[in-house]
Amino acid sequence: MTKITIISGFLGAGKTTLIKKLIPTAYKGEKLVLIENEFGEIGIDGGFLKDAGIQVTEMNSGCICCSLVGDFGAAMEKVLAEYAPDRIVIEPSGVGKLSDVIRAVQKLDAPVELAGFVTVADATKCRIYTKNFGEFYNNQIEHASAILLSRTRNMPQEKLDATVALLRARNEKAPIVTTPWDELSGEQLLDAMEQKNSLMAELTALAEQAAHEHDGHEHHHEPGCTCEACRHEHEHEHEHHHEHEHEHEHHHEHEHEHEHHHDHEHEHEHHHDHEHEHHHDHGHHHADEVFASWGMESPRRFTEAELAFCLNALDSGSYGDVLRAKGIVPAADGTWLHFDYVPGEQSVRTGAADYTGRLCVIGAKLDEAALKALFGGEARV
Repeated sequence: MTKITIISGFLGAGKTTLIKKLIPTAYKGEKLVLIENEFGEIGIDGGFLKDAGIQVTEMNSGCICCSLVGDFGAAMEKVLAEYAPDRIVIEPSGVGKLSDVIRAVQKLDAPVELAGFVTVADATKCRIYTKNFGEFYNNQIEHASAILLSRTRNMPQEKLDATVALLRARNEKAPIVTTPWDELSGEQLLDAMEQKNSLMAELTALAEQAAHEHDGHEHHHEPGCTCEACRHEHEHEHEHHHEHEHEHEHHHEHEHEHEHHHDHEHEHEHHHDHEHEHHHDHGHHHADEVFASWGMESPRRFTEAELAFCLNALDSGSYGDVLRAKGIVPAADGTWLHFDYVPGEQSVRTGAADYTGRLCVIGAKLDEAALKALFGGEARV
């Protein structure tokens, strides 16, 4: 029987980093297939993981839920038939809903076992993402059988404690990993991910119940579908289910951040509060209503200084509210540069070549013309 592990997490949380840590240790000796459902026009993560010899099936489409459900069953059947893997790791889109992925796995008519559905969460951004992207972010927290916090090493203890309390309020039973990952073995992480706690059974039952209820509707599109019938239904529900409590919470937390404007992290969160005042937690948005992606392929060769200039510029707010950027681009010295970006943090490293340079930017209210100019070379160091 093939084990299926779902590793979810918001944009830039560290899903790929976790998978790359698990592959040579916890999954050593297993015949492993990774299935990605990427939000964006250009898939990038596959290039990172192919270096590790892992088969990658990328399903790139603008509509998260429809692409997942529409392509998912066929992709899984193909993987099971062609590869007969010991384990399938599913890495959903960072803006997808974990409950949708769980239901999609449950609908498979195949000899598979759901071994765990975990969420990777950036400990430094939990509070601001909970507030600004509630229906997407909170779904991943609430349905996780385990939560793995990333970027905990340099967090003050009181902030880490507050983050755990925030997550625990939405998920009472899931193990929460707070130790920095480099201090843990892959086996220790896997143990936390696959604990057979009662929450896993409860969440599985809830997802099954939701699936049965959904199947009883007059039409059978998944939540988040962009068809006219679903859109009309979503708009109707939005009129009746606006959560005014979120506005009160936003006002209270805005005052708190203003009092601490000298703290860099609070300054950054304050900026994002204004950018996302309109993203209240209606509970029925689909990802395309909130997020946008822009990507390009280009043979442009970057120096490290030019690439750093581009990534630093994304923090300015001049290109929209950028939440994630990643890419593989040729370097001026003949090597290739792989980069990752989340607000206030970037990583550039050398890696394997690709058929051409590719990059993707994900966020809200993106200025695509400005991004094209920035990465196309019109904006200079």
